[in-house]
Amino acid sequence: MKRQVWLLFCCQALMQAATVGQAVMAALIGHSLAEDKSLSTLPVAIQMTATMAASIPAGMVFARLGRRPGFILGALGAMAGSLTFAAGVWMGDFVLYCLGAVPAGLGFGIAQHYRFAAAEVASPGYRPRAISLVMTGGILAASLGPELVKATRDSLPPYLFLGTYLVLACLPVLCIALLSQVRLPPPPPRHASGARVSEIIARPAFLTAAITGMVAYGTMNLLMTSTPVEMMLCGFGVGASATVIQIHAVAMYGPGFVTGRLIARFGVRPVIVAGAALTALCVAIGLSGESFAHFGLALGLLGIGWNFMFVGATNLLATAHAPEERVRAQAANDTIVFGTVACTAFLSGAVHAEAGWAVLNLTVLPALILALGVIAWQQLRGTRAAAG
Repeated sequence: MKRQVWLLFCCQALMQAATVGQAVMAALIGHSLAEDKSLSTLPVAIQMTATMAASIPAGMVFARLGRRPGFILGALGAMAGSLTFAAGVWMGDFVLYCLGAVPAGLGFGIAQHYRFAAAEVASPGYRPRAISLVMTGGILAASLGPELVKATRDSLPPYLFLGTYLVLACLPVLCIALLSQVRLPPPPPRHASGARVSEIIARPAFLTAAITGMVAYGTMNLLMTSTPVEMMLCGFGVGASATVIQIHAVAMYGPGFVTGRLIARFGVRPVIVAGAALTALCVAIGLSGESFAHFGLALGLLGIGWNFMFVGATNLLATAHAPEERVRAQAANDTIVFGTVACTAFLSGAVHAEAGWAVLNLTVLPALILALGVIAWQQLRGTRAAAG
């Protein structure tokens, strides 16, 4: 069982490395290619929209064919996205560059199911650790993605980042090779029934998990997407912004080694509340200055806050459905979560361009209040049910 979890860890790392590298480059390339600078984050927004759109088709593929064929399709999509990005950079075509975000987003959306696959191969007692361990594949991605950007950004002059995208296109190929060694559960029986999607969505446990995941990923993406542009406007180079994104990515996935243990010891809700508090602290630091230390510390706290909230939300989701309902529940959850992420990617560039960095930070706070309110609501429901 543990061997399967570590293989899934490696697959997650390879797929995530391309996404972390893209986070370093996308807004900068968009800013350079787009005539309207408020569209600098449009490629990220399109990628997140495609990620959202992938949720339901991915669920259908997983339900009919199983996990392995679905993950292979996701890897092929990520490879096609990197190659299309490369073509857009080579031709200096903003529209073509944006088109690359579609297959890249589809691949990223399918790769989000590695955490669900980890829950399926693990025993119930090991499940929280399995989910968080697979998500720590982002630690390797946090080192690999930005370092590839730094090492290859000027490899094919005069086309900045062209060589990077050609290298990133190789990572999904390695992922497919690893998938051949993973033993994954078969698809659920075709005759399996279970509740309809509308009934699953109406469950308090599902609502709490989906809203928490939505807030965790949406607030993180809102701030992360515009950070390289803000750093550029403050006079920092590509290397500095890549380092900050690297700090952020390590902070996102590094706690995964202990998040599962924290949930097992203290419960999922206290861990989610701690994540919301860390995200609020990120906002406070982001508003207090724009030195390299401010950016690095703020994005580090943002990453840890995201980890606590998102891993907690994933564990809550596992309690919101029966085994035969898992694919429907997971697809519905990721549609909601990544629909929100797509919206924040659209908003990030527009709010940053029109209202500034301070306003962009402040927009995070109402979402955190919403997440804490939902957690308190479900806690109150549980207390009343126990008393009854």
